[in-house]
This record gives sequence, C-alpha cells and structure tokens, in this order.
Amino acid sequence: MQSDNGITHETGSSATRYSQAYDELRSLLLSGSIEPNTRLTEADLTRLCNVSRGTMRAVLVRLAQEGYLTSEVNRGVRTRIFSPEEARDILEARETVESALAGKAAERATEEEIRELRATLEEMADARARGDQSAYSQGNRRFHQQVKAAAHQATLARALDTLLYPLVMRQYRNVAAQHPRTGSFEEHQAILLGIVTRNPEAATAAMRHHVATARHALVLGR
Repeated sequence: MQSDNGITHETGSSATRYSQAYDELRSLLLSGSIEPNTRLTEADLTRLCNVSRGTMRAVLVRLAQEGYLTSEVNRGVRTRIFSPEEARDILEARETVESALAGKAAERATEEEIRELRATLEEMADARARGDQSAYSQGNRRFHQQVKAAAHQATLARALDTLLYPLVMRQYRNVAAQHPRTGSFEEHQAILLGIVTRNPEAATAAMRHHVATARHALVLGR
C-alpha cells in the first residue's frame, strides 16, 4: 500500500522488518558513530539490518524526509551535515524546549521516576570517578531521556525529538576538550534538585543553564 508521501508501507512481518530497520538505523545515526557527510550504501545497510533493498530504500527515504540524511542525484545518501547557522538554531530551540520539559518534570514526575533519575546520577558519578567517558555519556543521555519522560508532556517531547541536536553535537564537538565537561555533573545535580523539590522554576533554569553551557562548549565559530 502506498501512502501520500510516496513510501510503500509493507504489511505483516515485512512492516515489522521495516520498523525495526528504521529504529536501528535511526539509533545508529543518533549515536554519533557515523561521521557527518558519510556516504551510505543500500547494499551495506541491507546487510547491517538484514532487510531487503526495497525495505531499506523506504527507510532511507523516510530518514531523509525527517532530516537525518541528505539525498542528492549522483551523490547518493549521506549523513546530515549542518551549517553553523543551522546548528545554532537547533541548539537554541533545544534549550527552550528541554528547559520547559524539566519544569514540567518538577511538577509531574512520579516517585519512581525520581528514583530512576537518582540512580542514573549515581551511575554517572561512578563513571566519572573511574574515568569511563563512554559510561558517563550513556548516563548523560539516559538522564535527559528520563527527564523528558518524567515531564509527561507529549507535545514538547515530540518537538524535542525532531530537533536532531545529537547530530549537531556530534559534528561540532570539541575533540580536544575535557570529557565530561567541567561542571557537567554538578549541572545535572541542580536539575535533579529542582525536580526533587518540586520547583519548576529552579528545574527550568538549571536545565537552561546546562544546555546553554554545553552549546557554548561546541566549536561553532562566530
């Protein structure tokens, strides 16, 4: 069956394979493990995701429509690359949306969600003490996802998911800078404190400061 956007959606198990391939490739792109402006081939991706070329082609069309990839005649499909102006716009939007989510989390988080946030922060502290940058980064991503979930605000959550800021962070990260960034852990503590004390203003301000500081640490030029 063909949808209005021209993508042929498969049924039954084929639809499941399509969804799984989409989720797998999207997660791979967001992980930052593929360099910006890298050419992707259908043959390699079909082997990676274990799907047909037709299914992978539909996945690539969708990801290009959503902004994760670019597709050009005679150049094929490539991972997205952002201009400094695009990057700044996306990161400024992230600052606004994610700080609003933190404020909502302070109002709406359940006790179980707060316990999960505390546990993640403890794991991040352990990772920092061990010098395990990978584990710290994983904890950081999990913490932000948990704040988003604890906000129970689906419209803001969808807006954040469309911003592609992980790709921007990957492209413009300062590889020479210390990781985790100095003050990063303390900023997460401040966010959690605002949520635990049910103080939306404090949680909003703490998240805004955290995201803005992370943005300023990138190599975006003037």
